[in-house]
Amino acid sequence: MKSARLQFIVLCLCLPMAGIGQNLRVAVAANAQFVAEKLAQAFKKQAGVEAQLIVSSSGKLTTQIEQGAPFDVFLSADMKYPEELYQKKLTTGAPKIYAYGALVLWTKANVILNQNLSGLNNAAIKKIAIANPKLAPYGTAAEEAMQKTNTFAILKPKLVYGESIAQVNQYLLTGAVDAAFTAKSIVLDPAQKGIGRWTEVDSKLYQPIAQGVVVLKASKGQNLAAANQFYQFLFSAQAKQIFKAYGYR
Repeated sequence: MKSARLQFIVLCLCLPMAGIGQNLRVAVAANAQFVAEKLAQAFKKQAGVEAQLIVSSSGKLTTQIEQGAPFDVFLSADMKYPEELYQKKLTTGAPKIYAYGALVLWTKANVILNQNLSGLNNAAIKKIAIANPKLAPYGTAAEEAMQKTNTFAILKPKLVYGESIAQVNQYLLTGAVDAAFTAKSIVLDPAQKGIGRWTEVDSKLYQPIAQGVVVLKASKGQNLAAANQFYQFLFSAQAKQIFKAYGYR
């Protein structure tokens, strides 16, 4: 009887651990938050594994990983940060491009925006949100676009910096700013459709936003197996269709 009770207790202790082992921890750059949610839903249907998303700027997530954060997979907004982690031997392999992002201008003001940014000179645009270029690749792309159109010096007094694309979006949605440089994937999310107006920034004005993914060495056991499975899923035909629906190339 005691032996049977002991076996039952051991079984109960093991079951929660098995569940925890299958809770995949995916660090996601803020631009990819909404598409990652769709990818996670599709992956769960296919593999039966729940993916927990940790969303922030690529720079902040990289710092957390370097400090030992227990993430399994990292979807960055560029290749620089995953490459940095690879060089520090914190990943299981070299980074691979999973998609190319697109930069857009978004506003709720009654102004016409255009690809060459000239609409931002409108008097109705008093504040413009941009992600911190030191942490967020989309912020770097926005600064590049302003430099190439010779508008950076003019627009600089209007700029309001957010820690990530997520904070930039919040600034716009709450009315704290009049316009924002954000990711195309954000404005194409069903929850954002119909809010204000947007236009895609001319892709010739900034370096291609190649977004990289890596599996992290912090991932162990069942989680590592699931992480590799999720990594492979990102390059499947199903995932490519999801990325395409969110404006990624």
